[in-house]
Amino acid sequence: EVQLVESGGGDVQAGGSLTLSCAASGFTFDDHGIGWFRQAPGKEREGVSCITSRGHTYYSDSAKERFTISRDNAKNTAYLQMNDLKPEDTAIYYCARPEPGWCRYTSYSSSLSHVQAWGQGTQVTVSS
Repeated sequence: EVQLVESGGGDVQAGGSLTLSCAASGFTFDDHGIGWFRQAPGKEREGVSCITSRGHTYYSDSAKERFTISRDNAKNTAYLQMNDLKPEDTAIYYCARPEPGWCRYTSYSSSLSHVQAWGQGTQVTVSS
């Protein structure tokens, strides 16, 4: 059974940092890209970032220059380091396993239909 478990969310003041983790199991982690999505209250879920099996990274415009995605294949874990957090970053953050070839399209709404597995999410709250 494919499982993705996020951790690392919490409350932080604007300008602060958090690092989210996504622990994967039930599949060959090295063979798959891993993406991060988020959903703010009253808004659609949106793609934030994705890292391919080969380590190529993609970011939404809102994440560029502030967020860094990475992966540790030895630990079957992906990470999202978030710096200079803003109140508008407040959301539930989900990690996901996209269909092959869809990592690069994570920032497009159509990518939501091409996710093979979702984690349960972790709350990030940024106060001003």
